[in-house]
Amino acid sequence: MIRYILNRVIQAIPLLFILSLILFILMMNMGDPIAAMAGRNVTRSSDRARLTRQLGLDQPIYLQYFYWLVGNDWKKIDIDGDGVGDSYGTREGILRGDFGSSIAKRGKPVTEMIWERLPNTLILMVASEAVIIIGAIGIGVYSALRQYSWVDHAITAVSFVGYSMPIFFIALLSMYIFGVLFKRWGLPYLPTIGMFDPGIGKNVGQVLLHLILPVFSISLISFAAYSRYIRSTMLEVLGQDYIRTAKAKGLPRREIVFIHALKNASLPIVTVIGLDLPLLLGGAVVTERIFSWPGMGRLFLDSVNDADTPVVMGILMLIALAVVIFQIITDIVYAWLDPRIRYEK
Repeated sequence: MIRYILNRVIQAIPLLFILSLILFILMMNMGDPIAAMAGRNVTRSSDRARLTRQLGLDQPIYLQYFYWLVGNDWKKIDIDGDGVGDSYGTREGILRGDFGSSIAKRGKPVTEMIWERLPNTLILMVASEAVIIIGAIGIGVYSALRQYSWVDHAITAVSFVGYSMPIFFIALLSMYIFGVLFKRWGLPYLPTIGMFDPGIGKNVGQVLLHLILPVFSISLISFAAYSRYIRSTMLEVLGQDYIRTAKAKGLPRREIVFIHALKNASLPIVTVIGLDLPLLLGGAVVTERIFSWPGMGRLFLDSVNDADTPVVMGILMLIALAVVIFQIITDIVYAWLDPRIRYEK
């Protein structure tokens, strides 16, 4: 297993390198960072040229990528345009943990910006994923055990409706019903924007209260998909010979369902979860924007609008690294769930 993990890590290094190069080239053509940094009011050519040199945008794209990787603190930069290096650069490079500085935020470190937003996104997305997994397993197993009953048909219908609705529609509808109509009717209503009420302050109760609508909006679509996966795999497993053998031996139904059947039915859903979990770092862009949740998704969207390449690259590379890590974890969980799976040399 250790050798397999090391091989996967080694294989991931060139993959991340190629991915970073492709993303970097795409991001460099995303917009005008000089206009974003100066508030789109740069009219003097001398000012634009000075900012271009300071940001290193006058260099060929392969040199810009090289400096983004390894930094430029070892090389003098020509700031005044006379062809002579005036001062050493300040970037250490992503290989040394330096994601660079934000262009739109006038030099604020990207790492600092990400760490400010990452906890908020993890709160939102981990809560959503927990609701999705726990609820979908319960509903999926129950639906499989009650196959073709009216309950099964009702769950199927609700799942298809929930899966077919776009997330922005669910978010806006939930805001209108639970935030606007409930308040108009004099019923207890839910907050619709932000992470807490500024008049009360940030505390556990406020965060949990403001989590309800965003978690509901994010969870509904994935909840519908996950529950259908669990139902279909459970129906397949429940028809296997070893399940009939367990019934013939007189094992309790709870043990048959939750120990023998569910464990084997979980293999396909583990793959789906392993692909979804890395996206937690990127956040739910639409949901965070609608509910004004200060997370990574909102930061990513704002950075794209501002053509803030260092921030966008930092978030994308963090997600790419998380994909590699979670795929390795998924393979390990596979081996734990199914003893037949062995990762040999």
